[in-house]
Amino acid sequence: MLRLHYAPDNASLIIRIALEELELPYETRLVDRRASAQKSPAYRALNPRGQIPVLETPEGPIFETAAILLWLTETSGALAPPPGDPARGAFLSWMVALSNGMQSDLRRMFYPARYVGEDPAAVAAHRALTVDRLGAALDRLESLAGAGHGWFCGETPSVLDIYAAVMMRWMALYPEGHTGWFRRARWPALDALAARLEIRPAVARACDREGLGPTPLTAPRLPGA
Repeated sequence: MLRLHYAPDNASLIIRIALEELELPYETRLVDRRASAQKSPAYRALNPRGQIPVLETPEGPIFETAAILLWLTETSGALAPPPGDPARGAFLSWMVALSNGMQSDLRRMFYPARYVGEDPAAVAAHRALTVDRLGAALDRLESLAGAGHGWFCGETPSVLDIYAAVMMRWMALYPEGHTGWFRRARWPALDALAARLEIRPAVARACDREGLGPTPLTAPRLPGA
């Protein structure tokens, strides 16, 4: 049995949606971030970095969102071009771009003091630069969406679709008071992707279990709101 260590509306949501799409049996363990449970010795034994998520598998615990997604695609043969497929290389490139680029920049947006300290001017400048990078990354994804690849914005969902759509949810919500830059209409193909995913039963199940409301990707609200 797979076991997902999660916190609501964290990166574990991406993994939960993928598990639901694959119809794999799994159980969950809530990681209490308010108590910094992700920093506990027991959790660090699963993920030395002390971050969410972790997926416990028959092959041992796997951490890092992209690594878990790739393991799921390789073991299931779904939600991505399989190894040996000519499209695999391009797909992997974009997966790593989202992980190392967009998700990394979101962390910078959420926790600026970790990077530039507490000075308000430094934080404001840091966030402005990060917004520029995030906007440019979304522009690139918007172009990719129109390129006709089956593994992004295609007829059937991929883990890349799920990854991008959930991060767009976060851009619309977090950090509170600093989301005015994000306007979905600027990226119509990505907005359409979110709308298609949102009505899928697997996505609805995953989001309902985290209390994210009926429109978690197109008109998101805070968990439990």
